[in-house]
Formats: sequence, C-alpha cells, structure tokens
Amino acid sequence: MESTTKQKKKLSTTIILENKAIAPGVFVLTYKKLTNFKAGQYIGLTTDLNVTPRLYTIASGENDSEVQILYNLKDDGWLTPRLSEIKAGSELYITDPDGDFIDDNSPAWWIASGTGIAPFSAMFRSGLLKNKTLIHGGRYKHSFYFEKEFIPFLKDKYIRCCSQDQAEGLYHGRLTRYLQEVEQLPDNCRFFLCGSPEMVVEVRDLLIKRGVQYERIVAEIYF
Repeated sequence: MESTTKQKKKLSTTIILENKAIAPGVFVLTYKKLTNFKAGQYIGLTTDLNVTPRLYTIASGENDSEVQILYNLKDDGWLTPRLSEIKAGSELYITDPDGDFIDDNSPAWWIASGTGIAPFSAMFRSGLLKNKTLIHGGRYKHSFYFEKEFIPFLKDKYIRCCSQDQAEGLYHGRLTRYLQEVEQLPDNCRFFLCGSPEMVVEVRDLLIKRGVQYERIVAEIYF
C-alpha cells in the first residue's frame, strides 16, 4: 500500500541505513527497526514532521532487524522525489505498523503488479513458503523485484508475467491474460491481490467470473 494517511498518528524517529535504486525509478529504503510487525502490514513515513505521512507496505520479514520499503519515484509527488535523494544516516519519521492484509500457512495464490509485490516479499521472508503460488505482473524484465529470492524456493510456483519484454522464463503478456488462460483455478485456497486499483478490480472480477467465491479474495490497493 502507498497512500496518504487519513488521520494524524504518533510518529517515531528512526535512522535510514540504506536507500538503493534497484531498477529505473524504483528504490528500496532500509531503516532501523523500532517495532515488531506482521508480514503484510504497512507503516506511514515522512521526512518532514509538518507533512502528513504516506503509507507504504513493509517488504522485509518479521524477524529481520531492519525494515525495507519498496517505492516508485513519482515526479509529481511530494515525498518520493525527496526520498530518492535521501542518504544513509538521515532521520525518518514513521508510524507504528497497521493493517490486516495477513496470510497464514494455508494454500494461497499471491497476485501482484509492480511494487505491489512488497507484502508478498514480507510474507515470503517471514517463512510462508509452502502452499503458495506467486504471480507477478510487470512491464519490463527489470520489473520483477526480489525475483532472485523467489526463484530458488518457489520454482514453477513463481510466474512472472511481462507485458512488454520477452525473455526466457517469462510469460509474455499481462497477468490478467495468464489468469484467463489457467485451465482450472484451485478451489481450496485464498487469492491475495495487491497492486493498482485497476489491476485489483480487474483481477477480482475475473476471479469471481471464473467461480471464485468473493470471501476467498483478499485485496489491497498499492498506488
């Protein structure tokens, strides 16, 4: 999730450890962990106490000593242009973790677009490896963030749907087309969706049309 907080929350001060570009316009911000969280939760963050925090889903594992945030540079935004230039050692103001986009050990399909992969990275790094299928949609070959972690463990349960580039190991096309082409969807699992509002709505409607019960779909918007 990435958005503006709806209400004023208490802010704590932490220190940025690293701010690394991992793809064109995409960064991983790492800061010192202050509070425990559940994989799938989000925090609010800002670089200025006078500016309302924006919400970002945590990408790191529950037992990690550091917290990672995956974010896109938005040229017309207030925060991300500043975040992209911030250096290690700088202060960052954060809220406590919140949110209920939470999975367990039961079977699930994780469906993400772009930086919507963040909560699934947190779940994966927290030990949720079995009974999971991860479907990630992106435009280019460099759009599959954290793929080097996912591939060795998830193997053929990790599907990368690339709409623009073609390469070995990638499904050429949007993730919605992949989901339409799957012969049969499982009837014993939940479907977690995280990405843009358009993607979430389109995939939710597609799944329901294909017979998935609404109660088995868990969605979170990631702007």
